[in-house]
Amino acid sequence: MCCLLFCFLQLNMVDIYAQEVQKIREMPKAQRRREQSNNTTDSNTKKLDADTLQKQKEATAVDSINALNKKNLNKLSQPVDTGKIMAKSDSISKIPIKKAPKFTPDPQKATWIALAIPGGGQIYNRKYWKLPFIYGGFVGCAYALHWNNQMYSDYSQAYLDIMSDDPTRTSYLNFLPDGYDVEGNLTFLQTTFKKKKDYYRRYRDLSIFAFMGVYILSVIDAYVDAELSNFDITNDLSFKVSPAFIQNSISSKWSDQAIGLQCSITF
Repeated sequence: MCCLLFCFLQLNMVDIYAQEVQKIREMPKAQRRREQSNNTTDSNTKKLDADTLQKQKEATAVDSINALNKKNLNKLSQPVDTGKIMAKSDSISKIPIKKAPKFTPDPQKATWIALAIPGGGQIYNRKYWKLPFIYGGFVGCAYALHWNNQMYSDYSQAYLDIMSDDPTRTSYLNFLPDGYDVEGNLTFLQTTFKKKKDYYRRYRDLSIFAFMGVYILSVIDAYVDAELSNFDITNDLSFKVSPAFIQNSISSKWSDQAIGLQCSITF
């Protein structure tokens, strides 16, 4: 049934198309040309409308671009407010720069380090330039202690030998020239060796005290340096010397005045 309906519709369409073709053939040539011209004009008008729309779009785009350019030119032509720029730069320059915290030594800590390690207090206080003086003092005292102790032991042994009755103990001869008359100058030699022994013993003991003094001085210096690290020294510290008239307190005469120098110290 569907096939028959479909065939029937096809036949009707063919008949309609044939009737239209027949009408066109029977139509006069003038009417045919008129309809063709109308169709062409309609197509031309459509093309013209599309062209005009495209041109209008391009014109609006150009106008918008020109407007933007004018705005940018107006902005560039406006005077620059240098005050605002300087204010911004000043505000940027006034931003606080974080600095490393200042080192402030602790006096008690500096003292204990100096007691434990000679020169350690100066290292803790970051006063490295004092180390050569401190260690130089220690080296000098150590050398003096060694030298005086060696000389004291030699003269002490020589004094004991010259005071004994044993002829085999002759270490004192190392201090005498060859052929020296010991028997004739025995008393003088005994006194001399005793003085030399006491002399070097005294300086040996002084060397020990000097060594201890350098050590104590390094501890005191470390403590004082750490304690005075926060001491405020103002810039108004000054010393001025100027000429002045000195008036006698008893007399008020001009002849009793003297010219002198006036010293002023500002703390």
